[in-house]
Amino acid sequence: MQINETMNAAFNDQITMELQAAHNYLAMGAWFEAAGFSGMAAWMHAQSAEETVHAMKFYQFVLDRDGTVALGALSAPSAEFDSVVSVFENGLTQERAVSASINNLYGLAMEQKDFASLPLLDWFVTEQIEEEATFSQILDDLALADGAAQPMLFLDRELGARGAVAE
Repeated sequence: MQINETMNAAFNDQITMELQAAHNYLAMGAWFEAAGFSGMAAWMHAQSAEETVHAMKFYQFVLDRDGTVALGALSAPSAEFDSVVSVFENGLTQERAVSASINNLYGLAMEQKDFASLPLLDWFVTEQIEEEATFSQILDDLALADGAAQPMLFLDRELGARGAVAE
């Protein structure tokens, strides 16, 4: 079932957004490495890899529907952050933007009567609930730690224990 031009373009925009998120998380990981938070850096590296997997889900979907993949340009990510908290706040803001974009894709698919896209988009709607909840929980944990060395070390180690991406 061939994808129409409107949906093809929207999916290409989403692929670029997912790749931009991966790029941003890689930069956040570099900031954590430089700041001495190797566990948080590893968590961000895994997050970057996960976003690349998400981009590839959209990429393959477009190709499977005889569409054309056209990758957009990525902007340079921020390399400087004020604090550990600001990094995760940026991540949550980014995930909320991705959620809004996926919701818009879902609405467009309904408008275009592109019902073949709905199962894929259903998966992403559920995934985004998890993504936002994870960032929110980390921010709650950071608020409880309040910058104290021992809880921050614990959080760094806990986040560093995140497993490999298997989506």
